[in-house]
This record gives sequence, structure tokens and C-alpha cells, in this order.
Amino acid sequence: MPNANEDSPTSLSQVQHRAVAELLRVAPVADDLARRFQEAGFRLALVGGSVRDALLGRLGNDLDFTTDARPEAVLKIMRPWADSVWDVGIAFGTVGAQKDGYQIEVTTYRSEAYDRTSRKPEVSYGDSIEQDLVRRDFTVNAMAVALPEKEFIDPHQGLEDLAARVLRTPGTPEESFSDDPLRMMRAARFAAQLDFEVASEVVAAMKDMADRIEIVSAERVRDELNKLLLSTHPRTGLALLVESGLAAHVLPELPALRLESDEHHRHKDVYEHSLTVLEQAIDLEEDGPDLVLRLAALLHDIGKPRTRRFESDGRVSFHHHEVVGAKMTKKRMTALKYSNELVKEVSRLVELHLRFHGYGTGEWTDSAVRRYVRDAGPLLSRLHKLTRSDCTTRNKRKAGALSRAYDGLETRIAQLQEQEELDAIRPDLDGNQIQEILGVGPGPVIGRAYAHLLELRLENGPMEHEQAVAALTSWWAEQNQ
Repeated sequence: MPNANEDSPTSLSQVQHRAVAELLRVAPVADDLARRFQEAGFRLALVGGSVRDALLGRLGNDLDFTTDARPEAVLKIMRPWADSVWDVGIAFGTVGAQKDGYQIEVTTYRSEAYDRTSRKPEVSYGDSIEQDLVRRDFTVNAMAVALPEKEFIDPHQGLEDLAARVLRTPGTPEESFSDDPLRMMRAARFAAQLDFEVASEVVAAMKDMADRIEIVSAERVRDELNKLLLSTHPRTGLALLVESGLAAHVLPELPALRLESDEHHRHKDVYEHSLTVLEQAIDLEEDGPDLVLRLAALLHDIGKPRTRRFESDGRVSFHHHEVVGAKMTKKRMTALKYSNELVKEVSRLVELHLRFHGYGTGEWTDSAVRRYVRDAGPLLSRLHKLTRSDCTTRNKRKAGALSRAYDGLETRIAQLQEQEELDAIRPDLDGNQIQEILGVGPGPVIGRAYAHLLELRLENGPMEHEQAVAALTSWWAEQNQ
């Protein structure tokens, strides 16, 4: 482990200076709450991620505390003090509250462990903060600051590990991961969020115990995966999931990509290509982390292993991998309990990610451009980013040509949007007008007429009202011949 000295990029003195500044900022609320616990005969300490983030100079408005008070006593203290209080986590010893803009959680000292078949931890309360800290996942999360006296408690050298930017467990990794197998995914998530190295013994335990992740509920796995993907360095965490064997249990489509060469032979394999696409998509984000875009970038080529063919000329093809990949994406995301809307959006982007490659150097008709916009719908902006990110060729000339071609497509879309309101493509006559013109009531024929007019709209652009009426009556005459 690197020495945490004055010359290191993150020295102990720098860490402590940042922590003091952060703790002073939250002191009015934290100290006030601590005094109330003290007056009631209990102890209170800032703990876990809040202490870690204070030491890193990145403490937000979410504050985590631990106490020897049982949950019922915590409620009694906090209800008259906080702006609002909730007890949805009380079964696990946690009471939540809001006060002066801070989101606060107070958890009774506890220890929790899984049996070999349970998906939920069995909670038992502890009597000391040392007992509570030893059950924490990593040493950098096993530090506390006793309040209001500001006593720093660090029985597992978390401060040194924080300065060295390394993830270790307070006890043995095997004991920690046996207590809660989800901690293996948390190791990958923290590596991605904090850009920390995971200690070799922790990685070894993850490899040995990877199959234990299967007792954890899909919802908890999904939530950890989301946090990893939305982190600053998701590639780091995803690589650790694959290296440790965890991905084989929670996202098996990802390691399956390692064995495949992509059709351009420009990358080591499709796995590396997919991680590069993810990083390039992140670079194009405009309003913060976008889970839909990041999932689509990561999963866009998962259909390639099932569609790989070796052609007679020596090339490797992956025909229709976008269609197969969309189905695989839907299946995996459904298994991970993602919402129907998120599943629909990500799988649709996977299905559409190759559509642009038929554009060539601008051969598409206006009709084709309209269909591209119509099919993307509200996902158009994300599709732009995904398509641009999917270019990872090292050939600068080819990359430049693809970029210019997509610039041209976006320009044409913008021009047509200005002229035709492409964002809401619909027929020039609505259902009520169709019924009135044809003299028929609601029924299947109105749907067929609407579809015919929509096809004309996509093919030819908007029509004047008289033209639309003429087109409809012409179609109706043909239907009744």
C-alpha cells in the first residue's frame, strides 16, 4: 500500500483539512441533533459514507448517523426536532428525517448476516460503535466522528486506506461477503465512483465467492449496477465485475463479448469496443449522467455472439445483431426488475443503433429521414449520441467521414423539423375528420385510413387540407371497388 505522507497526492493532512471544513459546514444541524441524543442519555456519531465523503471534501446534504438508541427512542427524539420523519427502514434499525435541507438517516448499532438461502439480512442490534463499525463493508466506510465532541473513531485504519485510495474490508473479505454478498458488487461500484484500487485479497475473495451473489434479490443487484453505471469511471467497475466472475451471474451478456472480434477488426474484441462506446457516450452527455444512454451503449452489441458468421471471404459478419440484441436486452433488463419504460427505451435504442449505417454519404430520401425521426421518437437525441459513440475506429479518415455524414443527417433532420414539425409526425387529418369525410363511425376502417395517411405523410411530407381530403377519398374509393 502506498505511504500516506505529505508528498502523496492525497496526504493525511490534506484529508483532515478537508474533513474539518466539511464538518464545520454541517455542524449546526449535526451538533444540535447530537445534543438532543446526549440529553436523552444516548450517543450519536456521523458514520460511514458521510465521514468518507467529508474526508474527501465531497460531503453533500445526505448525513448518516449511528447511535446506541433503539429505533423507538430515535423516533421519540427526532419527531419534535425534524421538519419531517419517516420510518420505512425501521425494520432494519433506520429512521429517516429531513431538517433544514439535510436528508438524515439515524441507524441503531447493528450487525447483520445472511444465512445460506435468505435474500434478506437478519438484523440484530449492537451495544458499541466498535461493534457496529466492524460489520461495515470497507475500511473507508468504517470510520465515525462522535458528536458533539468531534472525536474521530477509526479502528480499522480507514483514513490510511482513504489516503492510499484502496478498498479493504474491516475483517476478512470472506467474512464481509458472507455477511452480505452484495458487498462484492459494492466493491466494483466504489472503485468506479471513487477511482480506488481494490486490494488483491478482496478481489481474490470476490472470485472465490462470486456465485454467492445469486442469493441477493434482483432489485438490490440492479440498484448497485445503476450506481456503478452512473459513476465517474464505470469502465473500472465493469472490468472488475467481469474479472471477478460476478458479471457471469448478474450480466452474463457482458463477459460473453470478450471472445468475439468485431467486423472491423479494429479492437481487441467486442467487449473492449462496448466499454469504449460507453465512455464516448458519457463524453456526449449534456445534462448529467443518463442511465438510458449508458445502458444502451453498454448493451448495444450483445447480440453479436449469437449472430456471428464466418463468411467465405474471411470476414466475420453479425447480421441482424441489433434485432437479436434488442430482444436480449429486454430479457436481461426484465430479469433485473427494471421498469417497463426503461426496458422499452433501452431495447429500442439497441434495435435502432445501426440504422444510420444505411445513410451512406447522404443517399437517404426525405422520406427515409422522416422515418428515422418517427422510429426514434423521443429517443432521437439519445440515438444521435449512441450512433456517434459507436464509431471507435482508429482510422482518422474513416472516423471523420462518418462524423461528417452524421452531421449532414442531423442538419437535414433540423431542416425538416423546422419545415414540418417532425417531432410530432401525424397524418394531415385526425380521426374525427376521417370519420366525417368518409361518413362512417369509429371502427377498424378509421385505423386503416389513419395508417394510410400517415404513410403518405412520411413519404411525401405535409399536405394541404384539400390534398389530404382528396387522398383519403381516393383511397376510400379503392377500398370499395
